[in-house]
Amino acid sequence: MLPWKRALRPAAALLLAIAATLTPTATASAATETAPTSGWNDYSCKPSAAHPRPVVLVHGTLGNSVDNWLGLAPYLVRRGYCVFSLDYGQLPGVPFFHGLGPIDKSAVQLDTFVDKVLATTGAPKADLVGHSQGGMMPRHYLKFLGGADEVNALIGLAPDNHGTTLLGLTKLLPYFPGAGDLLTAKTPGLADQIAGSPFLTRLNEGGDTVPGVRYTVIATRYDQVVTPYRSQFLDGPGVRNVLLQDLCPIDLSEHVAIGLIDRIAFHEVANALDPGRATATTCASAAG
Repeated sequence: MLPWKRALRPAAALLLAIAATLTPTATASAATETAPTSGWNDYSCKPSAAHPRPVVLVHGTLGNSVDNWLGLAPYLVRRGYCVFSLDYGQLPGVPFFHGLGPIDKSAVQLDTFVDKVLATTGAPKADLVGHSQGGMMPRHYLKFLGGADEVNALIGLAPDNHGTTLLGLTKLLPYFPGAGDLLTAKTPGLADQIAGSPFLTRLNEGGDTVPGVRYTVIATRYDQVVTPYRSQFLDGPGVRNVLLQDLCPIDLSEHVAIGLIDRIAFHEVANALDPGRATATTCASAAG
């Protein structure tokens, strides 16, 4: 092996570790997937006059409908929202870790779930809040599956709207024959998120947005997964791009924390859901 290839091997191994290990032999207990939620996924909930649309939470890659939302879902429920979350992008034999299947098929799962939520709640439209892939994948549903007729707003926490370079690691794939094929075969949902992928090229052709939907992107400059972080931002009418550090310079949240525990980001989500009652987001919002 040439010395430079030996030097690059650890970086490529990091990029491919998930694809190489997530095979149908996974044995983690599936019981976690049916873990009870606290206050959300309550199909008896009826939206109020103050919050007339149900909120659908869309987890990120390797996430699930429970763990990704242990912070944000109760936060929104306490504020009077009907909140629902789904699992999508499952691979056969891989419990608990989702968002790994082809993203266009995941968008079909989201379409079906939103239909169920609207039918149950009686609401004409829903609002979507997604973390990472969950903030980008719904754009396929909005653009190609008629979702714009069913959705009022899409709010993305660290969404990979224009893909990711994983701090440049994806640029190493051509130096390792077969690495890209391994990603596509084992974890197509990961391959779809690489900057310049065929999926993202089609998604972003003709513009980032569709008419009739409000878009909010909430990003952190310390994101180490969706890089560069400005690739998360959208262009188009009805878009608001937010950098957390513009609101609170001492917010150190990275890619995971922004979706799991950052109450400054949560405050911005609440503002985006109800812009008519929005209040200023500052560092003090962390105590809200």
